[in-house]
Amino acid sequence: QFQVEESGGGLVQPGGSLRLSCTASVWGAHDWAMSWHRQVPGKERELVASISRLGSNIEYAESVKGRFTISRDNDNKMMYLQMNNLKPEDTAVYYCRAEGITPHVRGEILWGRGTQVTVST
Repeated sequence: QFQVEESGGGLVQPGGSLRLSCTASVWGAHDWAMSWHRQVPGKERELVASISRLGSNIEYAESVKGRFTISRDNDNKMMYLQMNNLKPEDTAVYYCRAEGITPHVRGEILWGRGTQVTVST
């Protein structure tokens, strides 16, 4: 019934920047906590950044602090990940995740299909 979808991935040189977007097809974006995750072959999917329903609580993985910025626009049902000073180790498939928080959607988990980010050596 609901879904999220990523866009904005691509190929970039080390030190470059990319901006990922996540579009949420939901009734109210304010009902969902959201986060960005990434995964490389042979490794576990890791949490990159998370943002609470209203955007007041933000957390980052240590590996991206100071370089990545997560944000959301609930009026337009969008979430973003601005990635600066990209490094080869940032290469991964990046996924958007939404977790239902408010009672009518509580417990629902939405994953996007992912978007590839490649940082060349």
